Amino acid sequence: MNILDWLLRRNRTGVLTQERARIDETLERILQIIPRLRNAANHRQRLTPAIATSLQYLDGLLASLPGCHEGTPDSWSTDPYIRAFFSTPADIAIVFSRSEELHKYFDHNPTVDYAYTTLGMTMNERHVFGVAMEGDMTRHDVQQTTLSFFDHRVTICARTEADLRQEIEHRLVDQLALEGLAKLGADCRELLEQGRALLQQRLTLLQRQGIGMQSVVGGTDDMDAEEWIRVQAQIVQNACDVAELTAPAKVIQHELDRVCEILGTPASHTYITKNRFCIDQMNVIRSEGGRKIDFHVARIPANPVRMRAFALVRFPRAQLLPVGLHFDAVIGGL
Repeated sequence: MNILDWLLRRNRTGVLTQERARIDETLERILQIIPRLRNAANHRQRLTPAIATSLQYLDGLLASLPGCHEGTPDSWSTDPYIRAFFSTPADIAIVFSRSEELHKYFDHNPTVDYAYTTLGMTMNERHVFGVAMEGDMTRHDVQQTTLSFFDHRVTICARTEADLRQEIEHRLVDQLALEGLAKLGADCRELLEQGRALLQQRLTLLQRQGIGMQSVVGGTDDMDAEEWIRVQAQIVQNACDVAELTAPAKVIQHELDRVCEILGTPASHTYITKNRFCIDQMNVIRSEGGRKIDFHVARIPANPVRMRAFALVRFPRAQLLPVGLHFDAVIGGL
């Protein structure tokens, strides 16, 4: 379906005005990340169809994600995904309660009983020797491959699943803008050395802030409050420095061309894949006798490129452990 058909289809449902507002909002997000594009001639007209292409792609991408899993101990016995993600039922509350974002969300929304969140994890295949039955014999030296999940991060919280999916879309748009920023810093030979340095500095600061896919699936280093404020101030100053740069009009138009190229081909730069495994209840990969599960994995195009498994989870306030609880002591007492 081309962009015109996409917009016309939405017009027939009476929401074309909403789609235009959505494109305008997306445009502003991109200009916040790459402010110099405001100086390019006809930047709004050039970016609009490219943004519409990206939004159409993201619609399909988000629609492919399954619904939220329930982040409760009972789900560990009934939901094969939750069982695969966590070693024991008690680990669920422990992992989620480590999230500062989740505590802040419930603190700021005292009447809300549930948080709709993203759970990002590192997924790893390990080759081990395990126990298996061969006929009536028990063998203890059978080579097996197990699937493990660690470095769990809860990074985005929302009031409803629809709000959560919309926020993920925003972060994916940010990721595309970051890709455009990285492209400019890498291959725009006509840019001044000062311009390239500022673009690279901006990319580094924004990645450290954790926008884009890292904000969805985790993987950034934790920052304390003072460091967070310092990074925010550096991003603001960097934006001013970039905006004050003087560059030939053809260079700025070249930047616009590059960003439009990224937004016009979103599948090449931001994607989510499904990895199918057949596993048993101990996360051992089986050729038969296990359960086939599709795990969703997001690409984080940092340096180096990383892949993080993730899922949407609804977590109840009632399961949240108090701030300051010594989690290692809790684990040791289980």
